Amino acid sequence: MNSDKDALLDQLRIDADDRHGDTPGSSRRWIFLGCAALILIAFGAYMGLLPGLNTGADDPRNSPQSIDDITAAADTPQTAAPAPLPPATVAATTQAPPSDAVLNASGYVVARRIATVSAQLTGLITEVLVEEGLEVAEGQVLARLDDAVARVNLSLAEAQTEVNKGTIQRIEAALAEAKRVLDRTARLKDNDFSTEAALTRAQADVQSLSAQLIEARATLKVAEFEAARQRETVDDHIIRAPFAGVVIDKSAQPGEIISPVSAGGGFTRTGICTIVDMASLEVEVDVNEAFISRVTARQRVRATLDAYPDWDIPANVIAIVPTADRTKATVRVRIGLESRDPRILPDMGIKVAFLAPQS
Repeated sequence: MNSDKDALLDQLRIDADDRHGDTPGSSRRWIFLGCAALILIAFGAYMGLLPGLNTGADDPRNSPQSIDDITAAADTPQTAAPAPLPPATVAATTQAPPSDAVLNASGYVVARRIATVSAQLTGLITEVLVEEGLEVAEGQVLARLDDAVARVNLSLAEAQTEVNKGTIQRIEAALAEAKRVLDRTARLKDNDFSTEAALTRAQADVQSLSAQLIEARATLKVAEFEAARQRETVDDHIIRAPFAGVVIDKSAQPGEIISPVSAGGGFTRTGICTIVDMASLEVEVDVNEAFISRVTARQRVRATLDAYPDWDIPANVIAIVPTADRTKATVRVRIGLESRDPRILPDMGIKVAFLAPQS
């Protein structure tokens, strides 16, 4: 054993010829510096493994009590914080239908009876008797047009009718006299106190006056038709409501020109006002064609207006329109409201839930 140690010491011994002028303590100094460098590298690596060791050092709970505690803390894996729920998942959760609904959709309140009231002829507006929000009855006067010319034409037609009536009375009187003359001439001819020519002339007078009477009566009928037409024309200058409803828009004012046809960019109005029959309100929604199988006729529906989110309106499916919109891949569904309320207005946004059939 001692011989082995002596052999190792002989190998480490430096001959005097190989020192090249080094001092006896220089090799020990280099060995000391190398050991110090190794210690510094190890300490730096140790500090890198525990970056938060110095943070809160004054707190005894953060200060390890031993090297074993420090090593255990370094080897313990850090637990990652739970990731937040993705936004898409949150949206899908909030938009899920309730337990009693098989499908949700959104649409608008629409009116089946809505009309923009106009005139049948072109004329000057002299009076408008409605405003927005006014309830009107069927046949109620909404506006009047200038009918001065129409009334003159009506008076002319009525006068012509009276003239024809007078002509008929004159012809009837002449025909009655011609018939009496014919009767006398016929008796005189039987007694040979009249000639055949007189009898023939009396017969011709009766026939001529009879034809004139027929013509006069036909002319009177034509005059009466013309008078009736002129009365209708005068009446067309009075614009009335076609059905009971509520005025939602007033489009014209007195002094403007109105026409049933567009004036091609001019200042002519084409309507007086717009009337909505509030009793014809219903809901129209577009259902994705992938889910249309969940909708059936007369299916119960719960409707909720965007303006009144806490008010559930009972409704039911009226019809599924038998066509699809290829641009939107949807099918239109008509929904009837089972209750009428003044809060329900045309073009309001509404959400509906198609309910599952009751067992």
